[in-house]
Amino acid sequence: MNIEKLTNSVCEVARQAGQYIANERQRFAEEQVERKHAHDYVSYVDKGSERMIVKALRELLPGAGFVTEEGSATYHDEQYCWVVDPLDGTTNFIHSFSPYCVSVALCKGCEILIGVVYEVTSGECFSAWKGGGAWCDGRQLRVSAHSIGDALLCLQLPYDSDAYKPVAKHLLDTFYGRAASVRMLGSAAMALCYVAAGRLDGYVEKYIGRWDYMAGALIVQEAGGRVTDYDGRADFTQGNSVVATNALIHVEMLEAVR
Repeated sequence: MNIEKLTNSVCEVARQAGQYIANERQRFAEEQVERKHAHDYVSYVDKGSERMIVKALRELLPGAGFVTEEGSATYHDEQYCWVVDPLDGTTNFIHSFSPYCVSVALCKGCEILIGVVYEVTSGECFSAWKGGGAWCDGRQLRVSAHSIGDALLCLQLPYDSDAYKPVAKHLLDTFYGRAASVRMLGSAAMALCYVAAGRLDGYVEKYIGRWDYMAGALIVQEAGGRVTDYDGRADFTQGNSVVATNALIHVEMLEAVR
């Protein structure tokens, strides 16, 4: 497997899906939205994007399994597994509010080999392959060197508001006024990419799926950042929580979520 060449091919798949999403946004109507859970939505655009991506990835790597948000393909212990979020930030998409993106990762067991995230509204494609660095449209990415006092943090608010509300209040109480500022993006994949690019310095979120974070997590790691779960474990790939930072503020972020 030429992993760099495969990564470039996945970038093209993500761009094509992103173009489909951008085109559909021009004629999208809210009555076409379905509710999966409270405040958690899906549309025909999510499903159409996923079908496109799965078809293209099957041609790139026949025999690989799939973990997809909308369930259009399955995983049966194949050696390789694609992890796909066809439209991360659906609520943002519905409201025509940036960012929203396509996220694709290739895994071998618990090892992430490839991560690609395409942001639809900006047209930026973030990518990484194991050992190959992190990139955005040909420009190599590095995390920031900010300490907590100068840090811009992303404190996401997951859909499970009842369970997470005490944590969210604690995080805001801890970092609002201590860090430079806090933001909430509405897209886990993009928050991770922005950490990798040095636009954000740290990001935390819980109650998210593997398709939300798998690609972006590799991009952060290859940009020199650190990614763990809320308990500080380096193997976060089977869980539902992520702490991603420039590494310099990781301990402080972990102390807060614990």
